Amino acid sequence: MAQMVKAAVLTAPGNIEIREFPFPALQKGSAVARVLSAGICGTDKHTYLGETKQYAGTKSAADVAFPLIQGHENVLEIVEIDQEGSETLEFYNQKLKPGDRVTMCPDVTCGTCFYCTHFPVFPWCDSLQLGYGNSRSCAQAPHLFGGFAEYIYIVPGTRLYKVPDALPDDIASLTELMCVAYSLDKAKEFNSFSGEGFSFNDTVVVQGTGPLGLAHIIKARMMGAGKIIATDISDYKLEIARAFGADFTLNVNTTTPEERLELVREQTHGLGADIVVECVGRPHVVAEGISMLRKAGMYLETGNFVDCGPMQLSINEICTKNIRVIGMSNNAYTGYRPSMEMMVRTLDKLPWEKFISHRFPLEKAEEAIKTSMSPESMKVIIKP
Repeated sequence: MAQMVKAAVLTAPGNIEIREFPFPALQKGSAVARVLSAGICGTDKHTYLGETKQYAGTKSAADVAFPLIQGHENVLEIVEIDQEGSETLEFYNQKLKPGDRVTMCPDVTCGTCFYCTHFPVFPWCDSLQLGYGNSRSCAQAPHLFGGFAEYIYIVPGTRLYKVPDALPDDIASLTELMCVAYSLDKAKEFNSFSGEGFSFNDTVVVQGTGPLGLAHIIKARMMGAGKIIATDISDYKLEIARAFGADFTLNVNTTTPEERLELVREQTHGLGADIVVECVGRPHVVAEGISMLRKAGMYLETGNFVDCGPMQLSINEICTKNIRVIGMSNNAYTGYRPSMEMMVRTLDKLPWEKFISHRFPLEKAEEAIKTSMSPESMKVIIKP
């Protein structure tokens, strides 16, 4: 086994260095895994830009601690694991062994706080133990807590998920992202004869068609959406959105807010959208999204996980239109296996190869992050 492990270390906003760390010693209930593929998330971009406040407004609110190994959308190969880890780390109680491919939920929770005991499907923990690629500096041993490295250290309490043999590494790296689209499942929970929530044939507007928006387009179509309308600043991304199921696309740089609102109304018998999903990651788009909703429509806020400041919003509109606003900061633990099995079933039905636009070696991690911010990119992954 390697004596030293290379990792891309974000030493401060805007600066990544390739450093080496000792190969970690295995502790009880843990594992060490080789990183096969690591996706760059919107959160990684925010952190690189210096937008580092996460979980604002909660007891877990904190700024990212530097130096940091980023990367939480990971596909891994187990290389070392003890008996306890073999029997406890896999979410569905499958026994793990060296050579097994797994993906991971990046959030390790306490299991005992109010949110862990009352909302056990989501990692809404008040005492988050570890957020891989986000919350723990690599300054402390065993250092390797992010996927932008050759190897990663898996602590007890981590939720791992075996990857189906038929699912390629790079497509499997989209699993955590697809689980964030469980915001639509949450909207479905509100469905009732009163006309609220996400119903069959509903019109869904997705603001932002980067990877997060694309995941919601895929999920909305599979859950029975009617018309899907997507907005973005990039014609490249909008073209991919159409390939994955969007019916109408609007470039916000070449249309006005009034034109976009008019299209939504034209396609909904004058009513407005049933569901709008925010996937841009910037607060200023929220007001427009809410204006697109019909009365008793639902706004799903998934993109603004990082605190990027306040916005101007007419609270009166939320009141008078009876709008429901649903925040979703994490993914569903129970969504990993279904999401992977869905991807396997649709490998020959959806153009998954278009979802991933760029691949970079570890040594070019900084170029990879900068590329992921380009309008001409979709999901960018690092292949250590």
